[in-house]
Amino acid sequence: MIGAFRDSARDFLHAEAPLARLRSLRESVPGFERSKWQVMAKSGWTGVLLPEAAGGLDLGLAAACAIAEEIGRNPLSEPFIAGALLPASVLRDLPDSTLRDDLIRRHVSGDLIAGLAWQEQLGQIDCLPITVQAIIAGDKLRIQGKKRWVVPGGGADGWLVSAMQSEEPVLCWLEAGTPGLKVIDQARIDGTYMADLEIEVEIPIANCLARGDSVTKAIDTAMDRARFAQAAELLGIARQSFEITLAYLNVRIQFGRPIGTNQALQHRMVDAYIQQELAAACLEEALDTCERAPDRLRALASRAKARCAHAATHITRLAVQFHGAIGVTDECDISLYVKRATNLCSWLGGAALHRRRYFDNTQRARAVETNDAQATSFPREADWASMSETDFRAMVRAFLRRHCPENIRFPSKRLHWHEARDWYMTLSRQGWLTPAWPKAHGGMELPPDKLLAFSEEFEQFGAPRLPDQGLLMIGPILIRYGSDEQKARYLPKILSGENIWCQGYSEPNAGSDLASLRTAAVLEGEHLVVTGQKTWTTLAQDATHIYLLVRTDPAAKKQAGISLLLVDLSTPGIAVRPIRTMSGSQEFCEVFFDAVKVPRTNLVGELNGGWTIAKSLLGFERIFVGSPKQCQYALAQLELLATSRQLFEDAGFAARYAELHLDVADLSAAYTHFADIVKRGEQLPQSVSMLKIWATETYTRVCALLSEAADEHGGDSAETQAGNAICNAVAPMLYAMVTTIYGGSNEIQRNILAGQVLRLPTIK
Repeated sequence: MIGAFRDSARDFLHAEAPLARLRSLRESVPGFERSKWQVMAKSGWTGVLLPEAAGGLDLGLAAACAIAEEIGRNPLSEPFIAGALLPASVLRDLPDSTLRDDLIRRHVSGDLIAGLAWQEQLGQIDCLPITVQAIIAGDKLRIQGKKRWVVPGGGADGWLVSAMQSEEPVLCWLEAGTPGLKVIDQARIDGTYMADLEIEVEIPIANCLARGDSVTKAIDTAMDRARFAQAAELLGIARQSFEITLAYLNVRIQFGRPIGTNQALQHRMVDAYIQQELAAACLEEALDTCERAPDRLRALASRAKARCAHAATHITRLAVQFHGAIGVTDECDISLYVKRATNLCSWLGGAALHRRRYFDNTQRARAVETNDAQATSFPREADWASMSETDFRAMVRAFLRRHCPENIRFPSKRLHWHEARDWYMTLSRQGWLTPAWPKAHGGMELPPDKLLAFSEEFEQFGAPRLPDQGLLMIGPILIRYGSDEQKARYLPKILSGENIWCQGYSEPNAGSDLASLRTAAVLEGEHLVVTGQKTWTTLAQDATHIYLLVRTDPAAKKQAGISLLLVDLSTPGIAVRPIRTMSGSQEFCEVFFDAVKVPRTNLVGELNGGWTIAKSLLGFERIFVGSPKQCQYALAQLELLATSRQLFEDAGFAARYAELHLDVADLSAAYTHFADIVKRGEQLPQSVSMLKIWATETYTRVCALLSEAADEHGGDSAETQAGNAICNAVAPMLYAMVTTIYGGSNEIQRNILAGQVLRLPTIK
């Protein structure tokens, strides 16, 4: 239904609202046409939020956002958000009355164009405070004061006006043309208008629609619904500006070739693409969550507005730069999108304000959740999908409090097997070691929302990362590609902790260019004899097994002659040498193979068919290194430190933290989309590389602020007391430096996205 409504909106806008019309109406007041408003009403736009009993469609916020996103792509002169959504939202939530019902009827039919006059102060984000006064004078209500940034102003038939009457909020209907009412229209940068209402009027007492808490609740709720629609319109602006610019990079010729061949421009377009996709994922998740948990509307509206505002401003400004001199002219369509985005971002709160608002609301909610009663039952198996997220999170938190040892929380380095074994086995006995694995293979098979909640609670608590190559990488690969014998042989031993795996991919001259690997495996009877070297192998000194990419046909093209092998590290001819990192740990190793005999039954898939599996593994790796887990973990450390040092009282620090908090939340939203693809057993698209880029660069920013927030302790090599936990502020920052390199450097990931996702031109 939403898809059909979106298509209908797109067709209407293309037919009825060309950009030439938008340009022509900028020169007139009020800047829109009543005839087009009637067409919008007949299409159902004015009634999308209103119940069917009142003549509306009752399609909800998602449908309103679908229209708004299409308006973002094809800007409309008529004030859809301010004139169609805001009044409808307020009226639907007011108590029944004859006047209310009449206003709704006229609104749905398109005979009424109304506005909401609520704001009085610069930067005001909620209904209160109200200084406009309403005083009873006989059978009249005298209203005095001034409302600002009212949309629509001139051209409206009237306004819903908030006021205070005897220290109680009231909402009144004020007709246009009422004596004593002055409407002062102010042009906005995009050619639309807002108005100041100077009010010194007397109206019938019957024009008072509601009073008390119902007024503030209806207005604040309407404002947040409008912010959702703003976010959708901003996303549409971002998408359209991106597509226009992408096309321009392919056709604009400079120095004899398309400017899109320039790698610097390609990488900047990739970053713009990431912002666009984060905004889309954020809005989708926020709408879905709001539908299931309407009490979170306030926080979710701020989250969506902040992310989509950032994406739209980032992309439109980049578009101007990439269009060159023509981009700063009014005749270039990009100018329309820049100015519309600027207007939307400034109205109903900007990105910085909404980041802080989201953070404040989620922190309060988190405090309530953290202090709730502890669960006492921890089932190995359950219908996880039917469990509420609140109950599920409470259960996971209680389990962590009861079973995760305090001395391993927030470790300053990767734990070795002897340090992590007891916790690994605790989770194994509980059946919670592999939350994403199918139940048939011993996993929890959590649905995406619970999988993300599970991860967030573990990271917030500071539970350490386990030796997890078997859990996250080779286990899922064997489930998908392994033989029945391999599944039966290896999967149970991963769960029992008998087999600990490491990854043998990188070589001294084959890091990001993995297809250039040289470690060879020669078929001799029923064995493959492996000779060569692997490097940057994480915790190989603790592992019992390694999975290897090896070259089995040196005469074939680079990717065609590669196979995937499972190797027992106790096999003769293998040597492991730890590498000391700049942080002082020995997390990485070199692994040498000197004529190591591996049974052919340890070959995963077909001989020389390993590159297909390797691409899946690379996809798993990119989704793994693009997981929000690492960022959530570092953010939890930062929160502990900031709380213990009272840093949230500093507005500057709080703003920086709030931005990072949202960066991680929106990473989680994007991650969930790709995790769903994996759970369906489908091939991950190349666009998964965006996760790796955003996750590792966000992690780096979090770690940098953690080190900075520690002041002198930011240079300590030792651990520091932070609230109720121990943390090492500098160790994560040092570790963050490698995250943008491993799994294919972020520069390589940007090249992949530029070439294979955006299809930008290359130099031939």
